[in-house]
Amino acid sequence: MTGSSHADTDAVFTGHLARGAAPAAAWGVFDAHGLQHLNSAGAAPDAAFRIASCTKSFTAAAVLALRDDGLLGLDDPVTRFLPALNLERLPSPRSAVPTLRMLLTMSAGLPTDDPWGDRQESLTADEFDALLSAGPRFESEPGTRFAYSNLGYAMLGRAIEVAAGQPYRRVVEQRLLEPLGLAATGFDETVGAAGGAVTGHRRHAGGWEPLPLSGPGAFSPIGGLFSTVADLAIWARWLARAFGGPGDSDAEDDAVLSAASRREMQQLHRIDQDVTGHPTGYGFGVFVEQYSPTSRVISHSGGYPGFSAHMRWSLEHGFGLVAFENATYSRVSEVTTEAFDALLATRVAKPTHAVWPETRAAQHSITDILTADDPLAEPLTTTLFSENVELDQPLARRRSALRLALADIGGLDGAEPEAETSEGPAHLVWFLAGHSGRLRVEIRMTPEAAPRVQTLLITADRAGR
Repeated sequence: MTGSSHADTDAVFTGHLARGAAPAAAWGVFDAHGLQHLNSAGAAPDAAFRIASCTKSFTAAAVLALRDDGLLGLDDPVTRFLPALNLERLPSPRSAVPTLRMLLTMSAGLPTDDPWGDRQESLTADEFDALLSAGPRFESEPGTRFAYSNLGYAMLGRAIEVAAGQPYRRVVEQRLLEPLGLAATGFDETVGAAGGAVTGHRRHAGGWEPLPLSGPGAFSPIGGLFSTVADLAIWARWLARAFGGPGDSDAEDDAVLSAASRREMQQLHRIDQDVTGHPTGYGFGVFVEQYSPTSRVISHSGGYPGFSAHMRWSLEHGFGLVAFENATYSRVSEVTTEAFDALLATRVAKPTHAVWPETRAAQHSITDILTADDPLAEPLTTTLFSENVELDQPLARRRSALRLALADIGGLDGAEPEAETSEGPAHLVWFLAGHSGRLRVEIRMTPEAAPRVQTLLITADRAGR
């Protein structure tokens, strides 16, 4: 990452503060090798802020850790862990009982509840039981649509306690914070951040009004954590490492939560039907945005009285941003996304996979066939091609189409594949240079133990020269 890119990132955040967004902010850029840039204004770079709903990723990870230990199942009904929950107000007699999976993916049928939920942090266990016994209202059939629910994640916190036989906060500390070395992350302002804990504010009478901190309670699973930019960057990198690349997940990472479970967290499990543009939805404790067919971005925002937070990273490009501000509704997510997208525009995606050796061998064999003096003259061998290739388009027709394509590009001008792309290990596209264009070749391999070519597409690309 270049110094100029850091300067541009700094300008985004300092400009936001200059427009009166908050009294203080801290932000950082990280990649697979660690935190590459850290800066702040109005607070120490290593100060702790409330990360608010970014906490939900920790709650989800704790659920999966207990699932992996056999202490709960994602499709268990929530009533297994919350017997006090009154479900009399389900939408219909045929409604499904909400499951832990529905709660994880924000699809349990509960309405969005941010302003209310943000004020329930300190609720006691007895007060939470009374809330559950009175019965929540549902706005849709459980399991049918996305709606962001803090109450749902508070229910998950109680499920964690019942399954683990320990308080929610202790489960997160023992299973996640301590083994990952997140010493500056915790559930109150006494967290061990070298820069101390920042005070939250809201706008009042043309200035900033400090706000008291709510203490840990039954709603801590929705947003109770404090953290620093450096610690939250470690957390995000640990999640992203599950997909491989530099800093690959190792046994120490997997001892906390397996790479498979971390990948499971970062899948789009429930589409957000209200978002336009690129597909966006919820995984387990994180949002998933499909920027393009080959670019997936993981994120979560946090908003609590006096605080705003955002974390965002690219799985394919291997970098991310974390940012905090100490003001209610400061919209730090918007400027973090702005800075992230500016960095994204300057990067070429790192490879997310290598093609199979059989895919590469098939490329070489097919390139030899196409650059022969009489291409496609010999029958297609069943060791290289699966039976469907001849059935889908007989060899004679393939030869005829190839001659037309070669004529269209004035014949081949080289035998070296170029500009290759791939959607996965079993897929490859490459080009062969012609005199007035290129020959585009695409193959896809079978899922057999010894993969063979099941798709062979050859077309002329006159615009490529």
